Amino acid sequence: MADTLAIALPAEGGHPDAPTARLILPADAPEEQWHAVRRAGLGGSNIAALYGLDKRHGARRVYEEKNGYREPDNTYTKWGRRLEASIAEGFEEDYGLATRKPPGTFAHIEHPWAIANVDRFVLDADGRAVAPLECKNKSEYLSGEWEGDEPPDGPALQAHWYMAVGGWSHAYVAGLIGGNRLQVFRLERDEELIEELFRYCGDWYQRHVVEGLPPAVDGLEATTELLARLWEVQPAEVVEVDLGKARDLRARRAALCEQIEALEAELNAVENEMRDAAGAGEIVKAGGRPAWSWKQNGNFAPSRFRTEQPELAAKYTRLVEAIDTDRLKEDHPKIYRQYRARVLRVPAKEL
Repeated sequence: MADTLAIALPAEGGHPDAPTARLILPADAPEEQWHAVRRAGLGGSNIAALYGLDKRHGARRVYEEKNGYREPDNTYTKWGRRLEASIAEGFEEDYGLATRKPPGTFAHIEHPWAIANVDRFVLDADGRAVAPLECKNKSEYLSGEWEGDEPPDGPALQAHWYMAVGGWSHAYVAGLIGGNRLQVFRLERDEELIEELFRYCGDWYQRHVVEGLPPAVDGLEATTELLARLWEVQPAEVVEVDLGKARDLRARRAALCEQIEALEAELNAVENEMRDAAGAGEIVKAGGRPAWSWKQNGNFAPSRFRTEQPELAAKYTRLVEAIDTDRLKEDHPKIYRQYRARVLRVPAKEL
């Protein structure tokens, strides 16, 4: 562990707010310039994805973004930015520490590809920046991930990345959970982890950004969505792939499908035993404690209801707004194709 005082002293060429970094882009720079700088380096939001710890982004997504791919803002990212100020204000009120906005984007002095866009600086009594604050807005459904003494892996890695880039001795992560509960964590600088981050991320940056080699795809649902959006599909276009590769992929897929089918049958058998044990009861207990439940609170069966209760079905049937996809397809075929999902189908016949 490096000496804390040594970390706090500005390195040669360092910024007063960030001892081991330089300011490379002011906060009021044009948006396109900001995106260009982000594409040129690795930022805090990329790190968890490179380690496979971000369910919404994978390493392939990071690679494509560095090569110009960009999705339009959604409601989650917009509200996340809007709530940064409120989260920082809550942090100040609850913990008695002042904050301020950073002056812009920073890059590490020795590793210029390592960049940081910090949400807020935490200040000391003299108004000097001593730590980064990462602000997160999270749903109540994710509250379990924010319990305990440590923040989730993704925000924790992001905070460590900012310590690595800026040279700070500690960092804070503040998560607004469900819109009404603030969870705050203080993380101390870990030199071994920071050394590992620079090594691994530096190698990744060299191989996949500088040399341009795309990383292997992973099994994240987010990667599936990325691959479905990445290209503008050309109807009836044929792509030729190596026969050996095609046979290998099909064989691996077939083997996995067989395993899944067998496991699903085994799982269903176990769950049927649990249903049989429940009988007419909704709650099953063991040793006085709830073991499982079998409640009648699943999806409604409209087809069976219409068949068995036609008069009631007619009474409670209502018209709902729906997009006329047939007419849209006829009038605007190109736009219609743009919003159709891509479906992967594998013929049963061997190659």
